Amino acid sequence: MKKLLLPLFLIGITMLCFAQGNMYKEGTGKFEGLAMTPPIGWNSWNTFETNIDEKLVKETADIMVSSGMAAAGYTYILLDDGWMTKERDENGNLVPDPIKFPSGMKSLIEYVHSKGLKFGLYNCAGTHTCAGYPGTRGFEYQDARFYANLGIDFLKYDWCNTAGINAPEAYATMSNALKTAGRPIVFSLCEWGDNKPWDWGKPIGNLWRISGDIYPCFDCEFHHDEGNWSSWGFMKIAEMRKDIRKFSGPDHWNDFDMMEVGDGMTNIEDKAHFAMWCMMASPLIAGNDFRKMSKETLAILTNKNLIAVNQDKLGIQGFKLSAEAGVEVWVKPLSDGNWAITFLNRSDSAKKINYDWKKNPIKDADFGYQADFIKNNFKIIDLWKNKEAGTTKWNFSADIASHDVITLKLIP
Repeated sequence: MKKLLLPLFLIGITMLCFAQGNMYKEGTGKFEGLAMTPPIGWNSWNTFETNIDEKLVKETADIMVSSGMAAAGYTYILLDDGWMTKERDENGNLVPDPIKFPSGMKSLIEYVHSKGLKFGLYNCAGTHTCAGYPGTRGFEYQDARFYANLGIDFLKYDWCNTAGINAPEAYATMSNALKTAGRPIVFSLCEWGDNKPWDWGKPIGNLWRISGDIYPCFDCEFHHDEGNWSSWGFMKIAEMRKDIRKFSGPDHWNDFDMMEVGDGMTNIEDKAHFAMWCMMASPLIAGNDFRKMSKETLAILTNKNLIAVNQDKLGIQGFKLSAEAGVEVWVKPLSDGNWAITFLNRSDSAKKINYDWKKNPIKDADFGYQADFIKNNFKIIDLWKNKEAGTTKWNFSADIASHDVITLKLIP
């Protein structure tokens, strides 16, 4: 009997080891519930590209608080491409650029957090980022631990230099890595819509880009000769993808890209841009230089009535109901039976609106909401003027400038 004790003991230890190994469960899928309304904040890329540093971030954080932007809902400061050195260290870790960030990235993140704001970083699923810095391919779990240790709250994950990579698998791997690292981090899939992330992104990320990069124009395409690719005016992006609104909702948003409000369009076009992003339930990520922001730009970005449309708890993306003589009507169902209605003048000349509600019932084919203006009367609030504008019992009449919007809230 004694001869059997040692082998049985070893067998028992081996079985225990296997059992303990099987008890470990890798984190899978995104952190749920981090983006129940579209994220709101600022990203460095549109204005600064890789020309970013500690001073810019601190000044931006300070202005977000002092200007009232934070009070209006702007929460995230997101550093895009160019925050790291061109090479990893000897242990394979990413290295925040010590010249751009002399106090260290962790110290900077603590500063942003001390302002009551949240902080995000950028990387890429490929071997290198779009600007040529180290990508995450093959380093997913190591980088996720690095982000968790820094204390970030948001990761934008791009799609450059990804030849031969399967998009759903690449994004799922990084999502699982973030989950395993243990810190709740909003995961933004910046895949440009090429692989239809709305079909597979919901369990993986909290939001996903649906287009290539935005450009500060109303309805243009800007072709980049050096890379044979295009950037898009905001209305091009608004209408780029058909039939995807049914895939968007709380904690899984269609992302129409960072905003160009304050980046060179007219104030009227900025207003239209902001209204459309609110109607589309897109994340509201400003991309302008807050240090040079005009009063008009600030007023657009902090319009609480429009932000409330974007942040409505129902979380449904709007859609185009009709278009006639250059004037489009976009509608968005809201909670409590309310509706947001935006009249958009796509034409190059001013128009007169004389809208007969009774002839234009609303039917939302994707979500089943409807409004019958013969059976039901709604009070009208003009959300830009912040005042009542009659009821749907009567036609709505107004003048609307070229590229301008009128956004109304209908209340039963």
